[in-house]
Amino acid sequence: MAGAGGEGAVGAEEGAVEIGRDDPGKDHVSDYDGRRGQRRRRAVGSRPWTGSTGSPPSGAGGRTATARHKPLLLLYALGHHQRHGARPIEYAEAEQHLSRLLREFGPPRRTTPAYPFHHLATDGFWTVTTAEGEGTSDASPTALRRTNARGALSPDLLRALDTEPGLLDRIARHLLDANFAPSLHDDIRLLAGLALDADAEPGSDLRPAGARRDPGFRDEVLTAYEHRCAFCGFEGWIDGLTVGLEAAHVRWWALGGPDDPGNGLCLCSIHHRLFDRGVLGLTDDRAVTVSTRFVGRSAGAEQVVHALAGRRSHDPQPGYAPVEADHIAWHRREVFRGRPREQATAGT
Repeated sequence: MAGAGGEGAVGAEEGAVEIGRDDPGKDHVSDYDGRRGQRRRRAVGSRPWTGSTGSPPSGAGGRTATARHKPLLLLYALGHHQRHGARPIEYAEAEQHLSRLLREFGPPRRTTPAYPFHHLATDGFWTVTTAEGEGTSDASPTALRRTNARGALSPDLLRALDTEPGLLDRIARHLLDANFAPSLHDDIRLLAGLALDADAEPGSDLRPAGARRDPGFRDEVLTAYEHRCAFCGFEGWIDGLTVGLEAAHVRWWALGGPDDPGNGLCLCSIHHRLFDRGVLGLTDDRAVTVSTRFVGRSAGAEQVVHALAGRRSHDPQPGYAPVEADHIAWHRREVFRGRPREQATAGT
């Protein structure tokens, strides 16, 4: 379904998020598509939201832009449901919270919360009403404020959330798994006001068939980089075990990145987080880039972040391939924020 505002199709329906699945044992919620007069079964997060750029899907060698504004709004709506039940979300009241979610975790290109607030309705499980009636013809923030726009989860989804224990947790976890790097999940949940069951297995009920993380990915990536951070060279051990080092996906696993050393970097915990937040990136020749949008004035920020600008990242040991150019390009396009800072002083 091609949504308003230029969202196009990957496969049959790019950008559509589904509630329920046709696989046996999955959670189903049926919603009515009034525009086509037909029932549909949809699975929340069965694939990440994406926006067409006029090229084939990324799996076919084309460029596909992720559209993380919609899952962020839905996660916020699920958190609101936990706190307030079926009470509608007033745009004017939620605008500041949604703006922060989008600013911190949305696509690198800036967007207002009015865009997902208006366009999520095209996916069939979000409704918008205004003082003028149901639906909105103008997606601008000014219009949504002026018309006292309110958004709400669809009646079918609300009923399912109220009658199926654990469904909200499963939907929220899979939205996180399908659209964001794991290092961002806790911060997103906090800002969205989501309280999830700590004992539940993340995303287990809704992960697409055959899609499982490779448990050997971390060990292989850390071995490839000889247990040291590819950006700063940090290495540390306690009682014979590596500490403070993680295997980072360059192209996020949630968005099609493989569990392969050619898509991995061994990074210390802080540089992993900064890499996933778009503060740090890589050039085609694998030099570190630092976003001009990052602000840090302390000596620590200078040493830990600014000094990396232009520094060549460490290569893996012989026998392991370096990060592939396609994955670097994806990260630069979809995660890195702003422009690269000028190179640090020679010799740093």
